[in-house]
Amino acid sequence: MPFKNVHLGIAPIAWTNDDMPDLGAENTFEQCVSEMALAGYTGSEVGNKYPADRVALKHALELRGLTICNRWFTCLLLTKPFEEVAADFEKELDFLSFLGAKVIGASEQSFSVQGTDKAVFTEKPVMDGAQWAVLCNGLNRLGEIAVKRGMKLTFHHHMGTVVQTEEEIDRLMAGTDPALVHLLFDSGHLSFAGIDPIAVLSKHIGRVAHVHLKDIRPAVVQKVRDENLSFLQAVRAGAFTVPGDGSVDFAPLFAIFEKANYEGWFVVEAEQDPAIANPFEYALKARKYIKENTGL
Repeated sequence: MPFKNVHLGIAPIAWTNDDMPDLGAENTFEQCVSEMALAGYTGSEVGNKYPADRVALKHALELRGLTICNRWFTCLLLTKPFEEVAADFEKELDFLSFLGAKVIGASEQSFSVQGTDKAVFTEKPVMDGAQWAVLCNGLNRLGEIAVKRGMKLTFHHHMGTVVQTEEEIDRLMAGTDPALVHLLFDSGHLSFAGIDPIAVLSKHIGRVAHVHLKDIRPAVVQKVRDENLSFLQAVRAGAFTVPGDGSVDFAPLFAIFEKANYEGWFVVEAEQDPAIANPFEYALKARKYIKENTGL
């Protein structure tokens, strides 16, 4: 049976946006996780409305047959002492381990323009050689901490950050230990950046330990390029959508995952304005598409 060791989750960012809390402010945690379960998903990442009390969160999820599969970790290895980053990282591992997650998704947010009004394509930060060494060394050290806890550190390449382009992803993979640092593969961020996700996945499938299935609306992405818009403006304009609703060709990606016997999570993620793109409706749309194309 293909994908026998793959689980299907969905991110809460379609219901309530972490970067722009006004998007989905009306949606409650209970509505979010109930609709996830009703749409046929078994996993979730952690959103800003999820209870900070891990016991209460676990109980609410178990009632609905859900589990936590990952959480975003804001990494600041370039701008904070390693000890401070490591201490925050340990706290996140404690939280995630209790909830049953096996991976943590780190994104280096030093100098990031992701949450600003700066143009995502022309004003993204670029590292020098010394900064690359700090980042790769720091990630290896964090990866060691994760391994000791029975977890995997995955790195989330992301628009508006120091690791956005294909060359930057390649350099990060080359500069880190494959046993300690894994890749969080995001089809949407690659496509948004103008990168062929098939090429990246083909090169780095052996490093992938977590997957975000995200689609894009190319006309909106082109508008972002033409008008030098920010990442937040892109989200509000509808640059992202769920698998099967945009231009990303997922069939060859699924074929690569299947051939490599990928084990882990596929997580549907598409930050949109829930007042325009009803989260439950789009969750169902993505679930149907994935079922038809993978059997999951």
